Amino acid sequence: MKTVSENTCFGGVQGVYTHASSACSCDMTFGLYLPPEAQDGPVPVLWYLSGLTCTHENAMTKAAAQGFAAENGIALVFPDTSPRGEGVANDDAYDLGQGAGFYVNATEKPWAPHFRMWDYVANELPDLLGNEFPLDMERQAITGHSMGGHGALTLAMSLPGRFKSVSAFAPICNPTASDWGRKQFKAYLGADETKWAAHDASLLMADRGFDGPVLVDTGTKDQFLDLLKPETLSAAMAARRQEGAFRMQKGYDHSYFFMMSFMEEHIAFHAEALYA
Repeated sequence: MKTVSENTCFGGVQGVYTHASSACSCDMTFGLYLPPEAQDGPVPVLWYLSGLTCTHENAMTKAAAQGFAAENGIALVFPDTSPRGEGVANDDAYDLGQGAGFYVNATEKPWAPHFRMWDYVANELPDLLGNEFPLDMERQAITGHSMGGHGALTLAMSLPGRFKSVSAFAPICNPTASDWGRKQFKAYLGADETKWAAHDASLLMADRGFDGPVLVDTGTKDQFLDLLKPETLSAAMAARRQEGAFRMQKGYDHSYFFMMSFMEEHIAFHAEALYA
């Protein structure tokens, strides 16, 4: 692991690091914010998974999260959204290839050798973080935006006991029935649609739910509502009587302005679960 940068931030440290990833067979970059309490011992962890076209840097610099994390003594992890570099497959479209890993393990060519973001986020990066930093990996929570909201929800429901809480900002809720999903799942996972269901938050919610509290916020003026399909997740949560809240926020769109407007509430939501 190599240190790219470390900056004092709200009394803690915002770092950026690179390492050779065995899961993705390339070098990967991530951001990690450690609050002041990390100087005294391990602190709980909140994962933030970003959306299409983003890197580790977008949320790290735009989501206004570090100050609230510092107030609550929580570390923030900002993984990249896909493998990158020479020899890593890509596509001219913004919603496929580099910057659009969709948090799945690709099985199809040319994506399979590197696009294993599920293994990276679920296994490799947590192991690295737990070994290298003062983090309490028994207390983890997860959130994300858009494609990252999809990833946060599917990881949380598929790894029971791993996360104390899950939230999402404008998540892709029903990718098996959306162009933000069907296109990518066919490319990464193949034409057999039965393999796609394991990565659909609405289907997972209907099938198994989450073993903790859920918070989902989406804007009523989100320009991608037809692709996100929030009504499918809302219905699945209601039918299951899932602990949590699904909120449509009046006037908000898909931008980071929306996320930063509700970031304090989301971090407080996770802090309550992490410190319970």
